[in-house]
Amino acid sequence: MKVSVIVPTYNRPKALVKVLDGLVNQTRLPHEVIIADDGSTKETAGVLAPYLSRPDIFVHHVWQEDRGFRLSRIRNKAILKARGDYLLMLDGDCIPEKHFVQDHLLLAENGCFFQGKRVIVNQKVEDRFTCLNMDSFARRLVHAVTLDISNSHHILRLPFWPAHKTSKLSGIRGCNMGFFKKDLVAVNGYNQAIQGWGREDQEIVVRLYKYGLKRKENPFKAICYHLWHQENSRNNLEKNDKILEKAIASPVFFCESGLSQLVPYNESDKNEIF
Repeated sequence: MKVSVIVPTYNRPKALVKVLDGLVNQTRLPHEVIIADDGSTKETAGVLAPYLSRPDIFVHHVWQEDRGFRLSRIRNKAILKARGDYLLMLDGDCIPEKHFVQDHLLLAENGCFFQGKRVIVNQKVEDRFTCLNMDSFARRLVHAVTLDISNSHHILRLPFWPAHKTSKLSGIRGCNMGFFKKDLVAVNGYNQAIQGWGREDQEIVVRLYKYGLKRKENPFKAICYHLWHQENSRNNLEKNDKILEKAIASPVFFCESGLSQLVPYNESDKNEIF
């Protein structure tokens, strides 16, 4: 099964390099990595250059003009670009543990999407934390004991720990999720009516549940390390909450403002990088 990793980013090139270093050092390389860039400056394109020419993994840069926080739209553009059967959503400030792709593949199951867990890297070590800090259990334990990280119980990787399935809405974290591409296409991808921070992940999960999928979880596999950052503005959250409420109340799993709006790409996209 071909795996595409979609990595959203916006003007955080140092963190993005750490994420990419984690992806190119996986026990199981993905077939491609798609950088879903929500309007970053040329600095991001500059740090990507060494990865775009790697012979062992395809790395693509998908960019859109900076018109505010449009995470749903740039993810949809990346989904359309993806050639994989299975798509991993990994945020551009989340460093994957070295078994990340391998674990996601082991946990992939028809009729489900997978919700991974995160360890949070605290502010005092965020700047110097890299994938090398995770290369042994001893290193991870030192960070846990010194309170450099929180959610530290996830540092254990237990290969035989059973997964469980749920249809809950609580605990959804879009920074680490795995989907069959066909399922995302069936629900028309992320809802682009959601702009500004918040609720895009819950909204698509609501529709995936209505489509008939279950959420699969395992606390000790497919872990990422989320680098500390300042909170995003919540200015649009009230509007996004209303969109989420509408999705919960509706029996429909297909959103109007999704992938189909980008096929074919509209006039406003003609100067964007693909």
